[in-house]
This record gives sequence, C-alpha cells and structure tokens, in this order.
Amino acid sequence: MTKAVRVHQYGGPEVLTFEDVPDEAPGPGQVRLHQRAIGLNYIDVYQRTGLYPSNLPLVPGNEGAGDIVALGPNVTEFKVGDRAAYGMAIGAYAQERLIAADRIVKLPDSISYETAAAMMLKGLTAQYLLRQTFRVEPGQTILVHAAAGGVGLILCQWGRALGATVIGTVGSQDKAKLARDAGAHHTILYRTENFAARVKEITDGKLCDVVYDGVGKATFPASLDCLRPRGLFASFGSSSGQVEAFNINILASKGSLFATRPTLATYASDRGAIAAMAGDLFEVVGSGKVKIAINHRYPLAEAAKAHAALEARETTGATVLLPDMP
Repeated sequence: MTKAVRVHQYGGPEVLTFEDVPDEAPGPGQVRLHQRAIGLNYIDVYQRTGLYPSNLPLVPGNEGAGDIVALGPNVTEFKVGDRAAYGMAIGAYAQERLIAADRIVKLPDSISYETAAAMMLKGLTAQYLLRQTFRVEPGQTILVHAAAGGVGLILCQWGRALGATVIGTVGSQDKAKLARDAGAHHTILYRTENFAARVKEITDGKLCDVVYDGVGKATFPASLDCLRPRGLFASFGSSSGQVEAFNINILASKGSLFATRPTLATYASDRGAIAAMAGDLFEVVGSGKVKIAINHRYPLAEAAKAHAALEARETTGATVLLPDMP
C-alpha cells in the first residue's frame, strides 16, 4: 500500500482525504515513481471543486519529482534509479504513482526534487507563454497579473532576462516587493490603483505588447485597455473566476487586438514538445536567470491546509507538498 490524497466528492478543501491506496505494477509504457516532492497549483483547486471534472475518486495534482522504482514493458529511455520530473499528469498527490514514460523528463543533478516539483507546471507554462504564445523580444513591454504568484514570479524573471520591460500587478506591498525582487520594473497595487490607468502612465501612453493574465474575471476587460494596437491578451488562468462571454467586436474597437486562451496541454501535446520545453526551462533555471522561490512546504497529509491557504491568497511563490515530511 501507498498513501495518497483523494477526492471522493467535489467541494472545499475538506474533501481532500489522506488514505491508503493499493500499489500497482506499471503497465506498458509506464514507470512507477517514488515521489520526493509535489507541486501545488491553482489547477488542483479546479480539479477538487469539479470545475475541471474527472472521474471520482480522483487523486489531484499535476506536477512532481522523484525516483523511478519500477519500469513497465516497452520503457527504454529510463532505468530504475533515474531522477525524473513531470509537469502535466494528473494524479500527483501520492507517495508513489504510475505515470506514462512519455510524460516525464530526466531531472538534471543540478536541480533539486523540490525545485523541480515547484517549477515544472508553472515553468512550462511560462515557457510557452513567453517563447511561443507571444515570443517576447528585447525592448517590448509585458504586463503580468498576479506577479507574486508561482507563474508570475517566473514570468517576471524570465521576461526581464529576455530584455522586456516588466509591469506586474499585485495585491499588497509585500507582494510588490517580491515581484520587484523577481525582476518587475514596475508594480501596481490592483486593489487600490486603476491598473489600466497606471499602465498608461508608466508607458507614457504606449501601452503593452502582451498581457499575461492568470486571474480572469476580476481583470477583464480592463486588461484590454493595457494593450497597444494589435497587442495580445493571453488568458491562461482564472483564479478569480472565468472570463464571461463578450462581444468580440470589443477587440476591434480597442485596436485590432488579439485574444487567446492557451493551455499547457496543447503546447506540450507530444514527447518532443515536452522535452524541448523542459530543456529550455532547465537551461534558464540552471543559468541562474530564473530562481524558483519555494516559500511554503506542507506534508502531503496536510494538502487540505495548503489548498485553503492558496485559495485565501495567503501564499506567494511556489508551494510544495512533501510525501516524506511528517
């Protein structure tokens, strides 16, 4: 038997139960991973509440890192004892888990289990946003909502390393400092300031080339007012609720804007894409240009407490769940 956190019915953090689950041998193309660290992300909340429905009972979570302890048939790229990490495979909240070998990557010795677990989903998200959805170039200006969050801190660092001017919105002075320390040139307190007006002021009316928005309802449609003509609105999350249906003509009236709702699943849809994206992430983290701040650690058994803190916006940077932490 192994321990896992499961959801038997959708609801609040209290529906997360820590329980025994049977050990299973890996099937064809699978490996069994003994997990050293597991990442916490807002998508885990969506899975728990049923916003992203799955078959129940459900083991939530999408990213982690650990050691391969068993191989299924037809697995040739890995061996028992390899360090591995992944960023997009539901079922992470467990001491040990089965996972398809084509969804994992070998973890360089230079990157710790905790760092990998904290950065894979968030870092791969930042990779496709900055290098694919909108390829950021030197001299451009980007707006990052929730700049002190897990994805936000990576976007600030990586965006600055790419030569962009980074503007970040945050909810408090403490979070503003975190965002600035991570590379944001300017921060805006969205609770007390009109962020669209501040963006116009900061940029002398030139506005931004792209807005990266993981917040959703609370920042729309004001985010569109932060974009220069033909700028791109990239809505990759909805921590405040979903962006509701809108008249597409608003994009024309605000400057022939582009809007997209990208997902990691689409960008990392095959083995080649995952490997290339992970390689890009490992390089930028290994070089020190992007540092992964792990500000909160919880035992896996206390996943409910971690979810409550995340939803109350009490967390900054990355949070990891530790299966071996008492």
